[in-house]
Amino acid sequence: MLTAIVGTNWGDEGKGRMVDLLSQAYDVVVRYQGGNNAGHTVVNERGKFILNLLPSGILREETVNVMGPGMVIDLEHLMGEVSRLREGGITISPANLKISDRATICMPYHKLLDILEEERLGDKKFGSTRRGISPVYADKYMKKTLRMGDLRHWDALEERLQDLVEWKNLTVEKGYGHAPIQSQALLQWLQTYGLPFLDYVCDTTEYLTQAEAQGRRILFEAQLGALRDIDFGIYPYTSASSTIAAYAPIGSGIPQCKLDNVIGIMKAYSSCVGEGPFTCEFFGQEADQLRQAGGEYGAATGRPRRVGGFDVVASRYGVQMQGCTSLALTKLDVLSYLDKIPVCVAYEVDGQTVTHFPQGVELAKAKPVYEYLPGFGCDISHCKSAEEMPQAAMNYIRYLESAVGCPIEYVSVGPERDQYFKLF
Repeated sequence: MLTAIVGTNWGDEGKGRMVDLLSQAYDVVVRYQGGNNAGHTVVNERGKFILNLLPSGILREETVNVMGPGMVIDLEHLMGEVSRLREGGITISPANLKISDRATICMPYHKLLDILEEERLGDKKFGSTRRGISPVYADKYMKKTLRMGDLRHWDALEERLQDLVEWKNLTVEKGYGHAPIQSQALLQWLQTYGLPFLDYVCDTTEYLTQAEAQGRRILFEAQLGALRDIDFGIYPYTSASSTIAAYAPIGSGIPQCKLDNVIGIMKAYSSCVGEGPFTCEFFGQEADQLRQAGGEYGAATGRPRRVGGFDVVASRYGVQMQGCTSLALTKLDVLSYLDKIPVCVAYEVDGQTVTHFPQGVELAKAKPVYEYLPGFGCDISHCKSAEEMPQAAMNYIRYLESAVGCPIEYVSVGPERDQYFKLF
């Protein structure tokens, strides 16, 4: 069975927690895109873990985790992440972590360029995490990067790096006027943070092809959500990679395989980190209350997330783009403090009410049209079934199912691993 778990909105939907939960039924968990520019927060019996690069299945010792060729890997960050998990009692070895030899290395100069460009843009910045993601993906498609497999061939790597540094300094030094980058310092960085992972680097295409042929259950984990996809998201305020489920087999290294299921993760309200249009956004006290109730701060950056009511227009579009076969609704318990639950049911664009998700200038001009549903006004974190839920909460769930056109299979009512139930 091949299943993808993906975000239906701007990211931050709670994918890491659901991957951790569902990974118990899978043999292999694969991250297929992105880098350390977003995070998954998982709470289990061992504590709270924030994962930026590693697949969320790493918290289960019996699960094999794969970092696919569609990823961009900051080796220094990976080293720190692995160290923190080991300190928390998590076992990480070549037996349960495999890194694609085709995955791209995110170099220190990619982060430098990210910072320099954001500072140049000033008030027009994109809200980058400044972790080098756009620059490294740009270089990947210009065929001017190093890949994890290059670490095996040091002499060839050293020669190629010299050429890359000469080319990159045309931008760093002569473009931005910054001090030039030095190849020797970069070689030392690669030795310090790259060589320790040599035993983890392998042909993950071969591994996953064999795993699929043997009938092993494979779970594909995305970073961010549909609205951050480079092609179908709120361009240009997107990530630099494809976050949609259709890319999962490609970014994992097995494009010949087809998904059996796509589970979309959908928050019971809306949240967003970074710049760009966010039509349903709350402000002032209304925003502060929801942000505080939901603990809405970025796992990768710590930045306060922008928040708003559930956005039917954006969510329906996200579900469609992801091709969801079912949904997992997260953080429903957060809404317990509300007497009435705000839902953005449409947008107003140039005086016209629209129910489709617009793009570009039209999206930037869109204003929310809100309706309100009855709140359930009580703690639901103990509920283990639909029968234990207050009727108003179940009415809200059924409303969302109908509004986005996809059945909700899982409902999360708290941050702990066991605070959820299945509807079917």
